[in-house]
Amino acid sequence: MNKKDILELKRRFKKDECTFTRMCGCYVDAQKNIVLKINETFLNLRDEEFFKYLEIAKKALSGTVGNNLLELNFPLDGENMDSRQLSLLSLKKSALKDAALLDSFYNLIIDSYDYAGNFLILIFHDAYDVMTKTTDNSKLDESEEIYEYLLCAICPVSLSKAALGYLEDENRIGARNRDWIVGPPDLGFVFPAFTDRSTDIHSIMYYTKNAKDTHPELMEQALGCSSKQTATEQKEAFNTIIRKAIGSDDAKSDHLFMEIQETLNNIVDENSTVNGTDAEPVILTNDNIQDILVESGIPEEITEKIEKSYKEEFADTPPVVENLIDKKALAANEQRKKEKRLEQKVQVLEERLEQTKKEIVEDSDKESVLEEKINIPEEAATDTTLEEDSNSEIAPDNQSDPSYDIVLKVKPEKVPEIKSQIIDGKKCIVIPLEENEQANVNGVDALL
Repeated sequence: MNKKDILELKRRFKKDECTFTRMCGCYVDAQKNIVLKINETFLNLRDEEFFKYLEIAKKALSGTVGNNLLELNFPLDGENMDSRQLSLLSLKKSALKDAALLDSFYNLIIDSYDYAGNFLILIFHDAYDVMTKTTDNSKLDESEEIYEYLLCAICPVSLSKAALGYLEDENRIGARNRDWIVGPPDLGFVFPAFTDRSTDIHSIMYYTKNAKDTHPELMEQALGCSSKQTATEQKEAFNTIIRKAIGSDDAKSDHLFMEIQETLNNIVDENSTVNGTDAEPVILTNDNIQDILVESGIPEEITEKIEKSYKEEFADTPPVVENLIDKKALAANEQRKKEKRLEQKVQVLEERLEQTKKEIVEDSDKESVLEEKINIPEEAATDTTLEEDSNSEIAPDNQSDPSYDIVLKVKPEKVPEIKSQIIDGKKCIVIPLEENEQANVNGVDALL
């Protein structure tokens, strides 16, 4: 039974397309006593009830195949069928009209179901006229077969929460009456399974709302099938095997665990790339688990521990590789890698920034020395000394050393702007002037 088969059945759970012939059930209290029995012609139900029951039936076919929906198989014993398989076939054939068969079925569920609380068992009978489809999925107006099946849903029944409400009869706000509310199904099944659009009496499609709490006792005792783990249970069992084998070193455990996860993810990606999205899933058998561990770089002593525990856990039913992949852990690990790469980039940029700052400081120091002491080289014909003064103009210094040909007095803030420059083959002292600045040379205002 695959996703397409399930959707084909669910699409019929509508007012105008539903063909449920009958609905039966019983309400069971916490002491496992049957409080109430239901036996209704489904299409005669009032609309408000019709749609509520239809929603429950639809929920029993919801979720992910392999996780919420499991295909259970009856044990093969030559030509002999299991007694519970025969009972289900008889119940289906009776179209839920045999009270004795119904009571036997209810008691089998009640005795097997490990649940502390009230619950409701519902069972629907349907006969679906499966229309022939062409290769392009177009329906032909002819019947391929009549698929007759039972759909069972087991729903928790709990008291509504205590609350205040409007008491219309008394016209006041007061404590509202608490009611017993039927919730969505926790468990359910379809028998026979609908496989490749056809009846499969050797299989059951089993539904569990909680992929971590599948109630294997119901699979084995009530239905007579071998219990099966969900994808979630397989993943948790596999993770436990890995971490126990690695030991208590959390950092080492996380690292090696993620290496295995990435190897498994690469296998799935490669299978999808080579064989397409509809490719058969890869099974992680007892024979190829060692190859996965070696490729993941797991030490030999740890590999041996993992192999032994893996064979014990999954001896008869090796899981699909995709079921063992922890996508959340992979996503979190990928995020950590991105953050680490960003941190490394930031560190490199910070080091470059520090180096640039250092170079700027060194260049600034050199320039300051050059600006504070601009001396024409010794081999030059003349020497120039720059002196700072608080005057705002350039003026002659009559008391300066006569050994200098040029003596300048400038404001202190102008000193850093003075540069030595070759102009027309001659070395010159260049002093930039802004538009609002004035200059005086030997007591005469310079016309600039």
